[in-house]
Amino acid sequence: MMDIQTVAFLAPGFIAGLTLHEFSHALVAHRLGDNTAAQLGRLTLNPLKHLDFFGSLMLVFAGFGWAKPVPVNSMNLKNPRSDMLWISLAGPFSNLLLAITVGSIVQFFYAKELVQFGGEQPIFFILLLQTVWINVILAVFNMIPLPPLDGSSIIEAFIPRKWYVQYHLLSRIGPGLLLGIILISSLTGFSVFGRVLLPIARPVFNFCLGGWQLL
Repeated sequence: MMDIQTVAFLAPGFIAGLTLHEFSHALVAHRLGDNTAAQLGRLTLNPLKHLDFFGSLMLVFAGFGWAKPVPVNSMNLKNPRSDMLWISLAGPFSNLLLAITVGSIVQFFYAKELVQFGGEQPIFFILLLQTVWINVILAVFNMIPLPPLDGSSIIEAFIPRKWYVQYHLLSRIGPGLLLGIILISSLTGFSVFGRVLLPIARPVFNFCLGGWQLL
């Protein structure tokens, strides 16, 4: 379980990132012809419409969490296979865009702190850095090709149709498998995803901060 101070630093970036992520899915789906999310009130930047209670609670216990997935009815799309690709990419792309935007703010207002990074730092500077970091993690994490993550829908756009049945069988066990890995990582301290995600997330994080090697 994470201490309250750490959760307080992570929460703003976590809430902003998940809200923008799900809103972006809903927005692109709406633009491509599916109004399912809009009709359910998900085409909004109101965090309360997107946050999942258990997923938010996991932030406290595991340092990571999730929001309620935006529903998409592919039957309403003109080109279901390619349109689902763009809808899926919208979430991670929005997190990356947010990370770059906040990183630019850090570079502009906190150049001195970046040069002299370490020791006591302004609270708002730390909050902004955490926002960049959590959104980089959200972008990279969601690209994992395991249902229900966005990466699985992206892979689905390219796999041969003859493998559809086998792939959809994986989608049934994917959420349970994903949750199991997260819980095991949290309880044992051995992060399976960390060994895969961190080597990718570190250079992306540094890129969002203009190349400053903070990690």
